[in-house]
Amino acid sequence: MKKKLIGDNIEPKCAYCKHSKASPDKTKVLCPKKGVMDLDYSCKKFSYDPLKRVPVRTPELQQFSKEDFSL
Repeated sequence: MKKKLIGDNIEPKCAYCKHSKASPDKTKVLCPKKGVMDLDYSCKKFSYDPLKRVPVRTPELQQFSKEDFSL
């Protein structure tokens, strides 16, 4: 069984495959194995490259004042 690098919640996508290269307009990827592909597509040649994946940022926390916690 293959060991997951980050976790089980990352689904394979051509956008962060080791073989793919972003197209100039950033709407497709150029794959030497399959040709021009969509960002969300993946094939059996998928190999995860963690440096291509941009993680989702967490939202900023709200700022509270003392009045918010008084009765």
